[in-house]
Amino acid sequence: MTIILFIAGLTLLIIGAEALVRGSSRLAAGLGISPLIIGLTVVALGTSSPELAVGVKAALSGRADIVMGNVVGSNILNILLVIGLSALIAPLAVSQKLVRFDVPLMIGVSVIVLLLSLDGTISRAEGAALAAALALYVCFMIWQSRRESDEVREEYKSKYGAAGRGKTGWMLNAVAVIAGLGILVLGSHWLVESAVYFARCLGVSELVIGLTVVAVGTSLPEVVTSIVAAVRGERDIAVGNVVGSNLFNLLGVLGAAGMSAPSGIEVSGAVIGFDIPVMIAVAFACLPIFFSGGEISRWEGGLLLGYYAAYTIYLFLAASRHDALPGFSAVMLYFAIPITLLTVVVIALRELRVRRGSRL
Repeated sequence: MTIILFIAGLTLLIIGAEALVRGSSRLAAGLGISPLIIGLTVVALGTSSPELAVGVKAALSGRADIVMGNVVGSNILNILLVIGLSALIAPLAVSQKLVRFDVPLMIGVSVIVLLLSLDGTISRAEGAALAAALALYVCFMIWQSRRESDEVREEYKSKYGAAGRGKTGWMLNAVAVIAGLGILVLGSHWLVESAVYFARCLGVSELVIGLTVVAVGTSLPEVVTSIVAAVRGERDIAVGNVVGSNLFNLLGVLGAAGMSAPSGIEVSGAVIGFDIPVMIAVAFACLPIFFSGGEISRWEGGLLLGYYAAYTIYLFLAASRHDALPGFSAVMLYFAIPITLLTVVVIALRELRVRRGSRL
């Protein structure tokens, strides 16, 4: 019964997010809002709505580990799994704006979340500050969108430019938004309750379930959106969606959850000491990968996928205190990670030389 409840909750989250994105984007288009702005704000919020619904529900229920696991796990998954899968389908283009502004901002916000967590709690005031920062970020994106190229504008227009026609269209889209929100609330309730039960049955912490099962479930809209964009050749959307979603998770989901929890969100020592630093390291890893050649190649996508598999295996080995944990950790720490760092540095240096040569 719990498995059925989990699958049903997950299905409702996907359906609710899709209804919310479609209804809100068409209403925005009907109001004459630019498709580019719709993609950067309405759709980004919509694809993060499962994390938001689950985060607020878990915060109200006192399930702080699920809140933190959901946000941190989703951000790690978005980069390693979503971008990895998308790059395997087709090499992904990376705009200079992402490298120069959005990724450094994602890194900066991740570090700020770590600093806020050091006292063991993200308070209501800190949650409000994160939510206010999200509002400022959205306003900046709207202002920045005026500088986007015609090619990017057309890409977003073809994807998000459909508007409802007549009163019937307006009503249907409004109903889709309301229904989507209601479905998200119900789906988040079922998902959180079943995830807690899974943790008890498997003998692992709610944090591990949040970092893995819940994070995968709530990130499915990002997975689908980015993979479909990669298949269609919308390579800017595929990468931008992930970075934007990560920022919305850190600022919006943690902000709303922090304000919803009566005493703020408790942050465990495991999250502070390991999972958030991993999230920051993954965000830092984007810079050289994104920088090399202005695209994410298939082999880089495979590398990201490999690291996500390794991270997930480590979580379950550590949770079960398996005998293979010391050997696995040693291989990753002294072999896999150094070789990867060396390869990325060599590629970045080669790209710098190419760019300097082209300038001369």
